[in-house]
Amino acid sequence: MPAMPNATRVFRAGAIAGTVLSLAAAHVAAAQADLASQGAPLARRVAAAPDGTVRLTYALRPDVCGSGNSIRVRGSRGVTTWNDDGRRSRDVDWDVDCESGPVRIVLDVRGGQVQSLDHYVGGRWRQRDGVTDLGAVPAAQAAGYLLTLAEQGRGKVSRESIFPATLADSVTTWPVLLRLARTSSLDHETRSQAVFWLGNAAGDAATKGLTELADDGDKEVRNQAVFALSRRPADEGVPILIRIARTHRDPEVRRNALFWLGRSEDPRALALFEELLTKR
Repeated sequence: MPAMPNATRVFRAGAIAGTVLSLAAAHVAAAQADLASQGAPLARRVAAAPDGTVRLTYALRPDVCGSGNSIRVRGSRGVTTWNDDGRRSRDVDWDVDCESGPVRIVLDVRGGQVQSLDHYVGGRWRQRDGVTDLGAVPAAQAAGYLLTLAEQGRGKVSRESIFPATLADSVTTWPVLLRLARTSSLDHETRSQAVFWLGNAAGDAATKGLTELADDGDKEVRNQAVFALSRRPADEGVPILIRIARTHRDPEVRRNALFWLGRSEDPRALALFEELLTKR
């Protein structure tokens, strides 16, 4: 069989690459739509609840535990603890041990709309009157609902819906986080939260999305993307941060990349610093 001409090989390679990218984009879109549809039944239940407090629980990721007032996440950079502001809660009693769930969500609902949202992991519900308890719901349903709330809600409710969605067991949230991060109509605090937790999501695709967001028009989103890249495993994040530090058009973004490279203590970062300093 005669050798394929170079031009033909390039054309076919390009066509294959285009097909792969199209399939990947279709997969992401399908994942986004599927999660939103799974959250719809819970959205209807919340909207139908009487005015007041609505509670629900769902299964927690296996790499996370909580004691009610603190949440511990085990990742590539050790254990990170997320604490509330230390106030006693009217909703949850704390436990001494770090428990493997469940995630507890408390919503303040008025006229079918969520006015505020609190989340906990572990602990025990406090007995209160006038509470609508929806009980345990499927984790994917909860995550889908919370991410829809992040996209459609406003202000504090919108941004505070994102983290508890990422705690849901066996749910892939990064495609929706990426969409939220790219949605310029959302307020920048919600987008920054999406970028931050996208940086904590596993996978090359999430890292690629962060790289693109480093060029976003919103300064806070750009800086949050650089920070999120610093939280990725070194083999993923460091080369990208080095490239940003060398070539990004915004001096502030370059400075932030250099700052986080300095915190990494990675030999490649040290080599970059030496190179930059010796050029002065």
